[in-house]
Amino acid sequence: MSTYQYVRPADIEKESMRIIEAEMGERGIEVPAEHLAVVKRVIHTTADFDYGRNLKFTEHAVERSIAALQEGGCVFITDTNMALSGISKPSLKKLDAEAVCYMADPQIMRQAKEEGTTRATASMRRGAAEHPDAIFVSGNAPTALITLSEMIREGLRPTLIVAVPVGFVNVVESKQELFELCAENDIPAIAAFGRKGGSNVAASICNALLYSAVGTIDPMKRGWQK
Repeated sequence: MSTYQYVRPADIEKESMRIIEAEMGERGIEVPAEHLAVVKRVIHTTADFDYGRNLKFTEHAVERSIAALQEGGCVFITDTNMALSGISKPSLKKLDAEAVCYMADPQIMRQAKEEGTTRATASMRRGAAEHPDAIFVSGNAPTALITLSEMIREGLRPTLIVAVPVGFVNVVESKQELFELCAENDIPAIAAFGRKGGSNVAASICNALLYSAVGTIDPMKRGWQK
């Protein structure tokens, strides 16, 4: 029978990050320093080292996003309540930021039904109308990315788009199109190319940026971890 010792959550996270970085080196995964905190947190969330290669970033996306967060008042708009629940509320509070999800809003449900579209499409449209400079976060619905691409062509210029939906239908294509449009229009974007992704990945990317912005990448600096 194995014998276990109590280890503080902060120490578990620090050791996990050390293991991740070491294994990245063993696997030949090279990531620019600017992207390392995001990539490591996604691998920490998923235990999937494929993200060391399939996460793509537009130029200076991380640096610009952290700067925007530090200015205060940013709004995250997610396409699932699961992603919303995973975003660090203490970090949002420190940065006078907020996170919202309209997917369960009765008005959005009615609108999607009347227009014959998805709730994700209606949610992104509402988000852009209310917060055009928001951080849009998609971990589930490729229709959210398709809608964001349409709105970028119409002139939308958000602070950041996190494009990591998971699945098999329109997922690969919607990420590719969105990422290319963002690069062309100087919009910061982080995308998980291919089929992989999910609400947990979306939340982990947001948290990596939030922790970087408030200086709590070290888990010991987050009081609840002591």
